[in-house]
Amino acid sequence: MSEITKGKKLDFKLKDVQEVYEGPVGVLWEMLMGEQIHVGGPVETDILAEKANITNQTHVLDICSALGGPARHLAKKFGCRVTGLDATKKMFDEAIKRTEQENLTQLVSYELGDSLKMPFEQGAFDVVWGQDAWCYVIDKKKLLSEAARVIKPGGTIAFTDWIQVGNMSQEEWEALNKFMVFPYMETLDGYEKLLEETGFEVIEKEDLSDDFARHCHFYQDRLRNELKNVIIEQYGSELFEAADSGLDMWIAAADQKKVGRGRWIARKK
Repeated sequence: MSEITKGKKLDFKLKDVQEVYEGPVGVLWEMLMGEQIHVGGPVETDILAEKANITNQTHVLDICSALGGPARHLAKKFGCRVTGLDATKKMFDEAIKRTEQENLTQLVSYELGDSLKMPFEQGAFDVVWGQDAWCYVIDKKKLLSEAARVIKPGGTIAFTDWIQVGNMSQEEWEALNKFMVFPYMETLDGYEKLLEETGFEVIEKEDLSDDFARHCHFYQDRLRNELKNVIIEQYGSELFEAADSGLDMWIAAADQKKVGRGRWIARKK
C-alpha cells in the first residue's frame, strides 16, 4: 500500500453497506455475479472448500453470507453444516427463503448480526469462511479477532477478498473505494499480518489479481450486452450508467495492477 493511502479509511458505517444491499445495487450484483455474489462463483467456492478441508463433519460459519448462495452450495456438495451471518435484513430474509425452497434448513441456518460483535459462543465452529465481503468491514482486525474467538482450537479460517495491490493517488483511492462503499481495502501482506496478530498461523496466501482483472472485464461485458436493457427498464438509465462508469474505473485499476483479489488459509494456534 502506498504511503498516500496507508492507514486511511473512508467514513462508511455498517448502515451504508446495509442501504446498498437493501436496494437495487444488491440486485445488480446478483445479476452480474449470480447468487453467490463473489468473483468466480461456485468454482471458486469449491477451491476454497478443498483448501479448508470441508467435510460432512465440518461446521462452517460464513461471515457476510448475503443471499446464502455459498452456504447452500457447501451443504449440498459436502454435506456440512453452515451458519450464515449477515447484517442486512433483506439479504437475511431472502437467504432463509431460498434455503427453505431448497429443503436445506436441516444443514443451513442464518443469524442476523454484526461481524464485529458475533452472536456466537467461543469455539463454536470448525471453519470460519468469507468470500469477497470483508472489504466492507471497517475494522478488519476486530473481525479476525472475533473469528479467532468463535473457531475451535486448531480450526481454520479460509477467505477471499478484494485488495489493494499497487500504488495509487489519493483521488483514485477515494474514487475506487467510494464506488464500492468500502472503508478501505487491505493488502495481501496486510491480511497476513492481521491474521498473525489475532492468533492464526498462515498456511497459504495467494494473489488472484490476474483472474480478478479478467472477471472485471467479463462482468462489464455482461452489463453492456445481456443486462443493459433489463436494468434500464427496471431501474432507469442512471443506475446503468453509474454501474458502467464504476466498472470502467475498476477495470482500469485492475489492468494497471492497482487493485485485485487474494485468498488466505490460516489455522488457529
